[in-house]
Amino acid sequence: MSQESPVAYKRVMLKISGEALMGDQGYGLHPPTVQRIAREIKSVHDLGVEICMVIGGGNIFRGLSGSAQGMERTTADYMGMLATVMNALGMQAALEDLGVFTRVISAIPMDQVCEPYIRRRAVRHLEKGRVCIFAAGTGNPYFTTDTAATLRASEMACEAIFKGTKVDGVYDKDPVVHDDAVRYDKVTYDEVLAKHLNVMDASAIALARDNSLPIIVFSLDEPGGFRTILRGEGTSTRVGG
Repeated sequence: MSQESPVAYKRVMLKISGEALMGDQGYGLHPPTVQRIAREIKSVHDLGVEICMVIGGGNIFRGLSGSAQGMERTTADYMGMLATVMNALGMQAALEDLGVFTRVISAIPMDQVCEPYIRRRAVRHLEKGRVCIFAAGTGNPYFTTDTAATLRASEMACEAIFKGTKVDGVYDKDPVVHDDAVRYDKVTYDEVLAKHLNVMDASAIALARDNSLPIIVFSLDEPGGFRTILRGEGTSTRVGG
């Protein structure tokens, strides 16, 4: 990494929701939004940072909502995993259009479109400067993409998880609804669990705590936000011990 662009982390996990790819649409992928996020990722990649990614699938299909409508939960969750593969392929196309070499790595084997998950191979991709997009969650029903991101971040020896959201950190209540919502600069894993703060699900928070993996929550809608936060500037919330 260049001395002109110091960063606090060499290898990171970026977790974003599927809804982040929708733009102003109510469903699916919004190509200009995907391209904008891809440019954000490239700006960090250009600093020499090794990047892992996990993208949710809620813009296409959400397993929990399918289950709530009467579908068998396991089937609904597998459908949600396939939605994350579609999002990963869309992000791969946008990144490679910018000249960033990328690998989509799926927990569910589908050799025609992406690689199967093999930890040592994925680590090697990172070492060669490729962005690794982990798709299909953990490959198991009943686990969210938040948990998948924390699991893969731990396996890849990432130094932090960056969670891109629509707000600039973690608040004590929804800042969109409540004008008096207070943002935390720092919060512990146990506080997140005890206060039911909307960061990640409980399994993901517990896994991050057990592996001493910090979670930095920032606004993905802020232009240049990912690069700014990675350099220790801007507004965000750090979840840690």
